[in-house]
Amino acid sequence: MTSIVLAAQAAQGGGMSMIIMMVAIFAIMWFFMIRPQQKKQKEIQKFQNELSEGTEVVTGGGIHGTVKSVDLAKNTVDVKIARDVVVTVEKTSVFKDMASTPQK
Repeated sequence: MTSIVLAAQAAQGGGMSMIIMMVAIFAIMWFFMIRPQQKKQKEIQKFQNELSEGTEVVTGGGIHGTVKSVDLAKNTVDVKIARDVVVTVEKTSVFKDMASTPQK
């Protein structure tokens, strides 16, 4: 009878350590994967909201250009990609041109 009680108590302790391990794994994933991605997404959104004429950008399709105008009503950006060539793209598909940004 006592061996059954001891076995039951050992099983409960094993379950508790399993829960603690799962919480620890989730916490590690949060700090190393989810949180940095959320910070990066906020930076991209902030950049898109602060777009102005003359800003060098890269579109989601990989086209490099310079912002000519921003239409907040339509949520679009006119991007000059070559002499006399201006394309209109969604504001959400415009990202910072890291090649033109001074490196630290």
